Amino acid sequence: MSGRKIVDETDARTSLEAAARSGLSTRDWARQEGIDGRSLRAWATNLARRAAGTPKRPRRRGGASSLQRLVELVPAAAATASPFVVRLGAFALEVGPGFVEADLRRLLGVLRAC
Repeated sequence: MSGRKIVDETDARTSLEAAARSGLSTRDWARQEGIDGRSLRAWATNLARRAAGTPKRPRRRGGASSLQRLVELVPAAAATASPFVVRLGAFALEVGPGFVEADLRRLLGVLRAC
């Protein structure tokens, strides 16, 4: 039988202090008082983590480890391919291997109009 849930931090602290004063285990005290032991245990864990400055653990997904590691992703060095040079009369336009064809057409149109 689950009892009433702990509603907030004040309720948790009051309940945990009363359990400690009773001389009973937290589990037995919660059962005697009609309080959901899982709710009280969760609050006790979270309050202890706060006091220790430990961040909240992320929830596990699909049995994966709860430990997460951040990895910095850095772009690889750009390819050193030779740029393309387009000459149109006295003008030259140099584009790299990642150019967008539509932009090149637009630039050529501007050069042609000069």
